Amino acid sequence: MDTAILSEILALKNATLEEMRARYMELYGGKEPPSISKLELWKKIAYKIQEREYGVLSAEAETAKNQLINEHDPINHKTLRSNNGHAPRDKRLPIPGTVITKVYKGTTLQVKVLEKGFEYNEKVYKTLGSVVKAITKAHWSGYLFFNL
Repeated sequence: MDTAILSEILALKNATLEEMRARYMELYGGKEPPSISKLELWKKIAYKIQEREYGVLSAEAETAKNQLINEHDPINHKTLRSNNGHAPRDKRLPIPGTVITKVYKGTTLQVKVLEKGFEYNEKVYKTLGSVVKAITKAHWSGYLFFNL
């Protein structure tokens, strides 16, 4: 990537939200930016800057990209995220089999995501919050504790 483009994109990370909104409108022909986080807005602007410089993906490349996402991306792969007709899995959770790792008070914690529950220290817990309670002896949001 051209260093000038990279510098432009990286400089935007330190821009205010209003500066980013103005840049978005400039790049997208006056269109109002969607109500999204600053990080997501930065990503959209960075993509548009690169698209302006290097062009859009070819139809073949776009098709290949979507096929790879459908086959291999656990975050966007709806089949991997489904829960066999039951209530859908929380989107913040990784797919079953993923190991969530966190260093807490100098100790590396590893929690395995199961189809129904979580495994920590060879014991199965129903919720992520109950895992955190076993670790900290206090009530925490499991999602916040593990930064999910």
